Amino acid sequence: MKRLYLVRHAKSSWEFDLDDHERPLSERGLHDAPLVAGHINEELEFPDKILSSDAVRAKTTALFYLKVLGIEEAQLALNPKLYDFNGREVEKIIRSTANEVDCLMIFGHNNAMTHLVNKLGDLEIDNVATAAFTEIIFEQSSWAEVTKGTTKRHIKPKQLK
Repeated sequence: MKRLYLVRHAKSSWEFDLDDHERPLSERGLHDAPLVAGHINEELEFPDKILSSDAVRAKTTALFYLKVLGIEEAQLALNPKLYDFNGREVEKIIRSTANEVDCLMIFGHNNAMTHLVNKLGDLEIDNVATAAFTEIIFEQSSWAEVTKGTTKRHIKPKQLK
């Protein structure tokens, strides 16, 4: 059995004239990421591998999660291929994950997150909200063979306010 956590980065700021890759989180994003992480903390099976896009907003979201979950920052691996908006690269990374990894956590961007939540899970989500957390469980024992899994949880900040 494989477990996948997909997290869309928290709300980013458009306040500064920066390259998209460098945009920071907004005030709302700075609040929402730890809010969702705190909510899932009690029931979370700790991930064997944690990956994030190297974009500032995704990395910052990941760091908030790690802090709240009590996971060492050294456990986070940044991957520029996760700066993906259609989901193809993220899916390749999922499918190429070593089978010793039973629980994989990925921090990324939309529309990739919405596409993958719908393709890999059994709950239809129109749009994965910023800072939303989705857990999908697969019966397969190989990441290369995962098909349609079961969406165990989909938590968005709005549900917690």
